[in-house]
Formats: sequence, C-alpha cells, structure tokens
Amino acid sequence: MDVGFLGLGRMGRPMALNLVKAGHRVRVWNRSAQAAEDMRAHGAEPVATPAEAFRGDAAVTMLADDAALRAVIVEGGLLDQAERPELHLGTSTISVALAEELAAVHGRAGVPYISAPVFGRPDVAEAGKLNILAAGPEAAIATAQPLLDAMGAKTWRFGEAPARANAVKLAGNMMIVAAIEAMGEAAALGEAHGVPAADLLDLLTNTIFSAPVYKNYGASIAAARYEPPGFGLALGAKDVRLALAAAEAARVPMPLASVLRDSLLDALAHGDGEKDLAALATVSARRAGRG
Repeated sequence: MDVGFLGLGRMGRPMALNLVKAGHRVRVWNRSAQAAEDMRAHGAEPVATPAEAFRGDAAVTMLADDAALRAVIVEGGLLDQAERPELHLGTSTISVALAEELAAVHGRAGVPYISAPVFGRPDVAEAGKLNILAAGPEAAIATAQPLLDAMGAKTWRFGEAPARANAVKLAGNMMIVAAIEAMGEAAALGEAHGVPAADLLDLLTNTIFSAPVYKNYGASIAAARYEPPGFGLALGAKDVRLALAAAEAARVPMPLASVLRDSLLDALAHGDGEKDLAALATVSARRAGRG
C-alpha cells in the first residue's frame, strides 16, 4: 500500500519502519525534519510537509497529543486539500472528545477515520508486537488490516464509533498508572520496615502480580531506573487528565483516577516529567520521608 506516516517519535519511528519492512511504500513526515530524513536509509521516503504525507491509500498519524493532532490535521486543512488518503488511521492517545470531533470532520470530508491507539512501549513497537485497539467503519478497518498486522500482534475491534477505542485506551492507561502507584506505596511500606524494595517487588511481581505491567514497571522501580523513558511520566499525567475529562463528560465517578492525578502532579512539581512513568513510585517514597 501507499502509506503516509506523520509523527516519528519514540513510538512512531518503529511503527513506520515496520510498515517499510512489510513492503509498503511509506512517505514520512515529522515536525523535526531530520527525523524524517534519517528514515531514508531504511527505505522510507521523507517529505517536507504534512500535506505530502496525508494522501495515498492510507495516512497514519502518531502525534504527541490533542493539540498536535488538531494543529496538523484540522487547523492544517489537510482534509480540505484536493488529494486526500483513502483512510486515516489515528494511533495517537487522544481525548474521547477529539476522537468524536475527528470522526465528524472526516465524515464531512468523505475520508474514513479509524481510531487505533496502541498498547506497548517502544521496544514492543520495534518488535511489531503492539496490541492495537481499532474502532471505525468496518470496511475501512478491513482495508487497513495489512497495516495493523505489520505494526501489531493483535487488533482488538471495538465497533464503528472511533471514540470507543480511545475510551478503552484511556481506561487501560489509567490502570497502568494505578499499578505503579500501588507498587510505589507497597515499596515505601516495605522499606519503612526494613524490607528492600527490590526484594518485595521481586516476590510480588513473580507471584500474585505477575502480569507484564507489574513485572516491567516493578523492575524499573526496584532498580530506581527511570531514564531513558520508555513512556514518559508527563504523557501518563496527560492520559489520566483525559480519562478524567471523559469520565466527567459521561458522569462516571473515578475517585482512584483523581488520586493518581494528584500523585502525578506531585511528580511533575518535583521535575520528573521527562522521566519514565515508573518514577511515579518516588512520590510514595518522598511522602514517607524516604525519597
């Protein structure tokens, strides 16, 4: 397929590379032009403007947040240009409200829009093992399936309303943050009674909490390894804010998410925004006078 890929950050770059490896023609654009130019050696075709990428059989976006996606796609007028893609696959973690807006503006432009946020860190993206959440027109998802297969291990479908996939993504990210908060508090309790965090988390993440999220983030907490970030703490804070906004819009109380927001604000206030999300555990240690 002829694919345009917009956004070559820690997640976008390996996703675009996997499309190239799968044999697709991939035109790449990034706000920082050098990131796109670096992809030339891997078989991608750098382009100078978003408009040059937003055309062909499909366009894939992996931009940082609501503001970036709205600026490039909506305010940038890409849906008004004469040459547009056959479908748009939006893989960014964005708000439910923006997903609904994008579905509406794409509908008016006659371009099928699929929300396809992903679960997985950059190493998982590099391996092509992402879990991809897809919601949108069924026929468009079927057309996009070869792209989804190149980037992920499994596509989980959530119906025809694109915003459903974004609600699932935000719910999942809230649970990831909750797991880190729980481990941080548990580690602080153990250390206050002379049990090293590494020993406590080694036990817990290999027995009653042996899921990948606990094992991976638990290992980072045990080793106090928060740089370089796989998933930045500031992005985690953004996602919890988006989850709370979606909950408020639907009148769904989320008291735990409110606690997580405040803990993340504590971490941000102490300058940890650019560290890995696992650094949230330092908030519990600091509150206990051990950080």
